[in-house]
Amino acid sequence: MIEIGIFDYIISFDTALILGPGMFLTLCIALLTGYPVAFCLGGTAVLFTGIGILLGVFEPQFITALPQRIMGIMANFTLLAIPAFVFMGSMLEKSGLAERLLESIGKILGRIRGGLALAVVLVGSLLAATTGVVAATVTTMGLISLPAMLKAGYNRSLATGVIAASGTLGQIIPPSIVLVVLADQLGISVGDLFLGSLIPGLLMAGAFASYVLVISIVKPELVPEQKSIDLTPIQISKLIQVMIPPLGLIFLVLGSIFFGIATPTEAGTLGALGAMGLAAFNSGFSNQALSKVCDETLRTTSMVMAILLGSTAFSLVFRGVGGDQLIADLLLNLPGGKVGFIAFSMFTIFILGFFIDFFEIAFIAVPLLLPAAKQLLGPEAIVWLGVVIGANLQTSFLTPPFGFALFYLRGVAPKSISTRDIYFGAIPFVILQISVLLLIITLPGLVNWLPNLAYS
Repeated sequence: MIEIGIFDYIISFDTALILGPGMFLTLCIALLTGYPVAFCLGGTAVLFTGIGILLGVFEPQFITALPQRIMGIMANFTLLAIPAFVFMGSMLEKSGLAERLLESIGKILGRIRGGLALAVVLVGSLLAATTGVVAATVTTMGLISLPAMLKAGYNRSLATGVIAASGTLGQIIPPSIVLVVLADQLGISVGDLFLGSLIPGLLMAGAFASYVLVISIVKPELVPEQKSIDLTPIQISKLIQVMIPPLGLIFLVLGSIFFGIATPTEAGTLGALGAMGLAAFNSGFSNQALSKVCDETLRTTSMVMAILLGSTAFSLVFRGVGGDQLIADLLLNLPGGKVGFIAFSMFTIFILGFFIDFFEIAFIAVPLLLPAAKQLLGPEAIVWLGVVIGANLQTSFLTPPFGFALFYLRGVAPKSISTRDIYFGAIPFVILQISVLLLIITLPGLVNWLPNLAYS
């Protein structure tokens, strides 16, 4: 009778069933320690490379494909749009243009009941179309509009809820960094994803504005009645001068993409130059402001690239141990077929959005879902899937208790605002976001109509 050692016994099992889930478990444990995500990904890849070689799962030469993948990332022209859009949004914020825009629209809409809240939704939509960064939008509006709303007598939960919700519009309204990254990971055109997300983004903003109008009628005690203010022609002229430049910048960026004049990367560069021009025109451009903007752009871009490199190493080793095939088999054999796949993948992304940023989700989870998505939904549905993922991430960013937008607002809110106020204020908007998300899922034409129109 031949004795089998424990080491041989382990190797006799299908290693994909062990090493694949083991990589994810190790990654989750590493993330819970608070260590930087990029190093957690890279460290897990190194650890399981050694284990895979020890167990004979793959040859050491397999890892030599990593430099080629890294060179592919460095040569990816689409990813150049990320620093351009970050620079554009940061310049608008640091130069004070975003603050002037919020104050100007607040003066116009502040004359009606709920006008300040409507101004926050409108400005949130405009900032989403210029910055594309949730943290910057929520922080800016929290610092500027929250004190004004509290002073005017707005309910604290309503005020914080509308600010946090409007800030998350940067996830879905183009040009969004989220959509740029998703397009790259899904292997589709950034322009198509921008076109597909435009109607859902406007629907989301419209739902928020409608809620403010309804709540102003149903529960007027939550929304103060504003005093009527007559604006002089000179004041109206100044307000128009403040509003037109950002709107022109939005048209310059999105219009050049939608009409095929420029690629998203080229449009982002135009936007960055336009933001610098607007800052200089409005006396908001200085060496100090430029230094801060460049520093923030460098930090954000470096973080994205570090995570991308770490996730590339992780995905390569995960594929080497057979984990990708394991995930594909799991997704393809879910009960319910397409419906089961959508429900499982959306629930997974929603939960992941509580704990990790959208960059990690896009670089880790999306590539694992893509093969099954193409087989179950078809290649023509990938643009729709990208918009659904973006809207899903937007919802998870707002959902208590771990939504990132809530933490951003908590960081700038006055001490009189409790965390409970922020959580309760977010709940109605979470319901609205889920409703729009379900509408997008059940009516794919809301996403596909503009891209199809552009092609025709």
